[in-house]
Amino acid sequence: MLEHFSVNSKDQILVSKSKLFEVTLKILLAMRMPKADASLASDALIQADMRGCETHGVSNMLRNYVNAFRTGQINPNPNWKYVVNGKATATIDADKSHGLVICPKAMNIAIEKAKKYGIGAVTILNSTHAGMMAYHSMQALKHDMIGYAITGGGAVMVPTFGAIPRVGAVPHSWAVPTDKEAPFVLDISSSSVAANKIELLRRTGAEVLPGFLANEQGIPEMKPHPVPDTVNLLPWGSTRELGSHKGYGLAVVGQVFSGILSSGLFGTHPEKLGSQFVAAYNIEAFTDVPKFKRSMDEFLLYLKETPPAPGHERVYYAGEIEHEEMEKRQLNGIPLHFEVIEWFKTITNELKIPSIDLD
Repeated sequence: MLEHFSVNSKDQILVSKSKLFEVTLKILLAMRMPKADASLASDALIQADMRGCETHGVSNMLRNYVNAFRTGQINPNPNWKYVVNGKATATIDADKSHGLVICPKAMNIAIEKAKKYGIGAVTILNSTHAGMMAYHSMQALKHDMIGYAITGGGAVMVPTFGAIPRVGAVPHSWAVPTDKEAPFVLDISSSSVAANKIELLRRTGAEVLPGFLANEQGIPEMKPHPVPDTVNLLPWGSTRELGSHKGYGLAVVGQVFSGILSSGLFGTHPEKLGSQFVAAYNIEAFTDVPKFKRSMDEFLLYLKETPPAPGHERVYYAGEIEHEEMEKRQLNGIPLHFEVIEWFKTITNELKIPSIDLD
């Protein structure tokens, strides 16, 4: 994540992974989730923080999830079911399940299908916010498979040349196994910036960078500016000249796979909930697994050995920085803004949960 979005060192408190997991689990249990589901959702949140994806970790998302449980937007005890259950494919009606729970379950279904048929794919409708999509795509790695995950969403992004939002930010994530190198994990929004990163700027007080948002008329804001009350995301690329049609097109493709293919959400349909798509590709159905993983290592090392341009120390590949950040946070703890620590104290007291000393 760009340094611009990081918590200033003077405002941060380092919290251990185990303590953060413990308090998060207790809060989700207080929302009446079954323990296995609460544990799965807690792990997904903490893994986002461990990888430096604070936008989808506890600081940004947990309070939103608590509000969603309280207002009935998330069903803590869903009765999800198959709408279609084919040999290599399936569609699931999630019954307002937490996206952090139904997406890993759907990915496990896709993995089992891929073991038999080489490829497994599952679409999900009537789901809710799915958190960091890399968490779901990475489930395939330990099975020597390539994972892919998409989540749709409501209209928060303006189309290229559009005046008002019509498509979701639609993150896509791919995870590819390796031999000795850190896995290749690409997790990208179709918008210039993830909506949750704008919320981080509200907390830290930093300005919005050029090319992230459109104004109320849909015109790209190409100068730094304060966070507005209404957030209209721009497509990845910001303007047509810089390739915004590519981000716009990627969002539409994602909404086709996650929303329309599942008969789920696209655009502004308040009667419909979230939708996702997950897939697993079994490498042994295509080629020799050890050879593939060695080739991935060679390819990623080839990228890393690219001579850096002036002003830069090294060249990275997707997932490498996050892997390094996870190792660092495993030793030092997860940096949380002091305001987040105060929220934890308030909500645990409100829910009558025994306090856990995070600071």
